[in-house]
Amino acid sequence: MRGGLSKTLALVGAAGLLAVSACGNSDDSGGGGGNSSATKDVTVFTWWADGGEKAGLDGMVSVFKNDCKDYKFVNSAVAGGAGSNAKQVLANDLQAGKPPSTFQAHAGAELSDYINAGQVDDISDLYKEFGLDKAFPQNLIDNLTIDGKIYSIPANVHRANMVWTNPAVMKKASLDAATAPASVDAWIADMDKLKAAGVKAPLAISKGFAQEMVMEVVLLAELGPDSFKGLWDGKTDWAGANVTAALNKYKKLLSYTNTDREAVDWPDALGYLNKGQAAYFVMGDWVAAQQLADKVPDTAYTYWPAPGTAGNFQFLSDSFVLPTNGPDPDGTKCWLKTVGSADGQKAFNTKKGSIPARSDADPADYPKYQQSAMADWKKDKIVPSCAHGAACTLGQNNDILSALSQFSGSQDVAKLQSALGTAMKTS
Repeated sequence: MRGGLSKTLALVGAAGLLAVSACGNSDDSGGGGGNSSATKDVTVFTWWADGGEKAGLDGMVSVFKNDCKDYKFVNSAVAGGAGSNAKQVLANDLQAGKPPSTFQAHAGAELSDYINAGQVDDISDLYKEFGLDKAFPQNLIDNLTIDGKIYSIPANVHRANMVWTNPAVMKKASLDAATAPASVDAWIADMDKLKAAGVKAPLAISKGFAQEMVMEVVLLAELGPDSFKGLWDGKTDWAGANVTAALNKYKKLLSYTNTDREAVDWPDALGYLNKGQAAYFVMGDWVAAQQLADKVPDTAYTYWPAPGTAGNFQFLSDSFVLPTNGPDPDGTKCWLKTVGSADGQKAFNTKKGSIPARSDADPADYPKYQQSAMADWKKDKIVPSCAHGAACTLGQNNDILSALSQFSGSQDVAKLQSALGTAMKTS
């Protein structure tokens, strides 16, 4: 699952903005990165230390140990600070020229920070060597490509444009929890019905990236996938009237949310949904595998793509890189091969709750929600998430988060729109 990144934490060190957070220690070793004393050690820096994340990592490690017997997996995770300690350790190691064998980072534009700093290598050739150019869908590869090159191999795919509902709350307004409203306008109309039925805050939300996710699904619904993608690659004008209209609808949606949205984190907002205090919650699909794992789908909750976004799969992906001048690159390449392999992705994703990036995975190996996500992954148009690193750099994203935090109080659409456009002009 993903977490919000504060501007202070993201701007670590003079070398730039780093995309990795981590927490916890694991079986094989503790501490940060750096060159391992054993030439056959493969030091893997991740933020997967607990719950389904650690179970998924353990599954992938078991495949690595079988397929890469000449190498020893060394887990390099850093506990505490909701990832801030890990970011500092990694920043220090990279700036000192002592990278781990590999580290986890969001796939897509967020990698630009490492690329620009000369800290990761182009691994486009590994895609052909490992057959990933055939195993991964082409539109995913397009989203991973930066200036004609690919710098990471995704271990999984999460979906961002999902709404989770409480059927019991929706029943108060005679709404069908199994059916998504056809548009943002229809969704707003349903929220009016819920308020009339006594639900004070139909849409649960929290501070930081959760607000960005709501804004993104509104922009995607109102602009369509091509113009939405254009917001991040410069082809769509942030000052356009269509963006203004979408942001006004985002403003309207905020009027249906909990008033403490700037004081709570997303698990707390999900708690409002679970307790029957809200009808809707926009969050990535890690929710189903972890926070809703003890609840019965279709009874305790339902889910659907955000209104107006059906047919679009807004993706984010945890991936691994080949650090420049890292220790034992051959061992790292063996790890990367495991990450992209059918066995590695199955061992990881069946426990993590995400879906494999590969198109040849068997849906029968996965529970109901993941089966539906896998089907959509194959047929939907793939669009990136800025909130989770696929569409924008950390610097751009932190400026966006700052603008959204200010907007939460000011409600000044013109000021927000200007700030968003300025954020995307930064490098």
